Amino acid sequence: MTESEHTPPKKLPSTSLASRSARLAGRGLLWLLGLIGALIATAALCGGIALAVAYPALPELDAITDYQPKLPLRVYSADGVLMGEFGDERRHFTPIAQIPKVMRDAVLAIEDARFYQHSGVDYLGVLRAGVAQLGAAGSQGASTITMQVARNFYLSTEKTLTRKLYEVLLALKIESQLSKDQILEIYMNQIYLGQRAHGFAAASEIYFGKPLQNLTVAEAAMLAGLPKAPSAYNPIANPKRATIRQRYIIDRMLENGFITPQERDEALAQKMVYRTPNNIPVHGEYVAELARQMIFAEYGPDTYTRGLQVQLTVRSDEQNVAYRALRKGLMDYEQRQHYRGPESFVDLPADPKELDARIAEALSDHPDNDELKAAVVLDASQRKVVAALQSGETVTITGDGLKPVQSGLSDKADPKIQIRRGAVVRVLQDGKGLWTLTQQPEVEGAFVSMDPGTGAIHAMVGGFDFNKNKFNHVTQAWRQPGSSFKPFIYSAALEKGFGPATVVNDAPLFFDAGTTGSQPWEPKNYDGTFDGPMTLRRALAKSKNMVSIRVLQSIGVPYARDWITRFGFEKEKHDPYLTMALGAGSVTPMQMVVAYSVFANGGYRVDPVLIAKVSDARGRVLHETRLTAPGDSLRVIEPRNAFMIDSLLQEVARSGTAAKAQATLKRPDLFGKTGTTNDSMDAWFAGFQPSLAAVVWIGYDTPRKLGSRETGGGLALPVWIQYMTTAIKSAPVSEYTPPAGVVNVNGEWYYEEFANGQGVSALNGDEHLPAPPSQDEKKGILDLFR
Repeated sequence: MTESEHTPPKKLPSTSLASRSARLAGRGLLWLLGLIGALIATAALCGGIALAVAYPALPELDAITDYQPKLPLRVYSADGVLMGEFGDERRHFTPIAQIPKVMRDAVLAIEDARFYQHSGVDYLGVLRAGVAQLGAAGSQGASTITMQVARNFYLSTEKTLTRKLYEVLLALKIESQLSKDQILEIYMNQIYLGQRAHGFAAASEIYFGKPLQNLTVAEAAMLAGLPKAPSAYNPIANPKRATIRQRYIIDRMLENGFITPQERDEALAQKMVYRTPNNIPVHGEYVAELARQMIFAEYGPDTYTRGLQVQLTVRSDEQNVAYRALRKGLMDYEQRQHYRGPESFVDLPADPKELDARIAEALSDHPDNDELKAAVVLDASQRKVVAALQSGETVTITGDGLKPVQSGLSDKADPKIQIRRGAVVRVLQDGKGLWTLTQQPEVEGAFVSMDPGTGAIHAMVGGFDFNKNKFNHVTQAWRQPGSSFKPFIYSAALEKGFGPATVVNDAPLFFDAGTTGSQPWEPKNYDGTFDGPMTLRRALAKSKNMVSIRVLQSIGVPYARDWITRFGFEKEKHDPYLTMALGAGSVTPMQMVVAYSVFANGGYRVDPVLIAKVSDARGRVLHETRLTAPGDSLRVIEPRNAFMIDSLLQEVARSGTAAKAQATLKRPDLFGKTGTTNDSMDAWFAGFQPSLAAVVWIGYDTPRKLGSRETGGGLALPVWIQYMTTAIKSAPVSEYTPPAGVVNVNGEWYYEEFANGQGVSALNGDEHLPAPPSQDEKKGILDLFR
């Protein structure tokens, strides 16, 4: 072995190592820069080729440059409260100048902070996404707001390099033809944000129940998180995930200088409150649906896309009072009925940790019905029931709150109706905070009020709950009006010489089959008693059936049947028999309010008006209804006829079956008539104050007895009073002035030509009527029907 083989290698100086490393690093950097340059050059070349080939083939931008968003039909009350919205896309187009800065900033912070600086494309971001696309199955984002607009209008959602290229080219074309504000305006009105909401204005109303202009930083940030994935970041369905994204957006707003640190802290601390399904400004579902039908009949399918705005004559405050009054009347009745049992039964786990989830799951199939809450019973005895609500709150019901369901608390109760652990029940809270166990009503009702001078509808409630039963009982329910129809028979009789002072005998009547054309008929008064001779004034106040029948018999059925058409009733709906005197025909509540308005306005039949104005999306008025004075309408009865009936109806509200009206409201200018049909299948009250007429009906959809003690005065009148208490609170007391052709003699009104005994003074004899049968004859007749 030579010496050289044993000689260790010489160490290079440290400076030589450093310089060598620097040279290597320099060459690596140059190589990397060269690669990047080559990639950029390649990308630019490819982009140039693509631009030359693909750009001319891009679609025209008419859908954007002439942006015509699908705008729903929106129905408003007379005072501007939204009552209904109809259309596949819930959108409220808002010009960019009217979108608050906080909302624009929140969107820009998370979607495209340099929106106003770039030309529509973030080139480095696109390159990064393109490289990632070549090396992986998925693509990265880097989409600017302009690119998102391009994609939403013209491209599919598939994640490919070709689609990304077209997205870039379309974005460039859009930026060449529209301003930045125009692009942002389109984006913020077009983007889908869940819950059928398109655009941030609609989302603000749907999620928070407030206009866009009233959003806070925290609320704007929450909405700004929705475009990425509306279902995943829905704050109601996924609050935890939505809150994480909201807080990130708030931080981004601070980083971009859109908010101050103090505003950031306030936003992060704000507790979010969302609009619930029951948080509705005004319950006008039935009236909004009726308006929709009317508009669709005029404008066809375009009704749901052209942004029509419909203003109704309905007043939101009166509508809500009517809604609450009718529901209370129906619930009060329901609590007097036999308990039908729980809606369902669920097995509750023994483990308390699993209980809340099981209750929530069970109640999802039994949603709350406004103030009528669904609950799952946790513990039940005859003296106390503990139940859990959907909100997680636990309520305890005791004492009078258990009376409506007492039969279901018995140990011997049928298992189908027994209230026990796991039963799904309904609870109702009164004004004092006390809870009552009850059930959803089967009975239905209707309420409608109208200005008798102009026909403007002020309130309309077509049933207990629109989501449960969409049948509008105001316009669609043909029911027997019962005694509430008597004033129209009396009106006809006035022209035949009858008057308020005419005496008619309230005595038994009997009609054989030959007279009725059907079967023997022995009518009764509601109370089963007969009071003998009395004036028409007293007879109407006490709703005496025998008197009404004798009056109709005297004036003739054909004449009366023609007369009632003056008020808008259909002749064919009222069979030509004496039963017409007791309201055995068919009417709708809407017909009744129009008919009673004839008495209220001095003799004119005024058509009801629901739609006051229709405008398009730009505010251009397409239709406007001119509300006319009564004198411009058709006069159907003389002023003196209306005045005389008003006098009789005032007596009903003062001392008759509706005396509770004046006693409660403590004003003399109330007029009306109760109505209870045979076997108490329909309950009515129809009445008015000179400035407002209103009608209430209560009954079952499939007619059946309401109960032997249920009457129009007990069921319908309280609803009318509750509504009128608010509706006419500020209306001055208004008495009718006696018109020409009437005179007052000894405190009673007469037609001038009948004041000296020329009219019908008394209707005592029944010689023209068959004699009532003996007891034996009655028994024989009844045997025929057994």
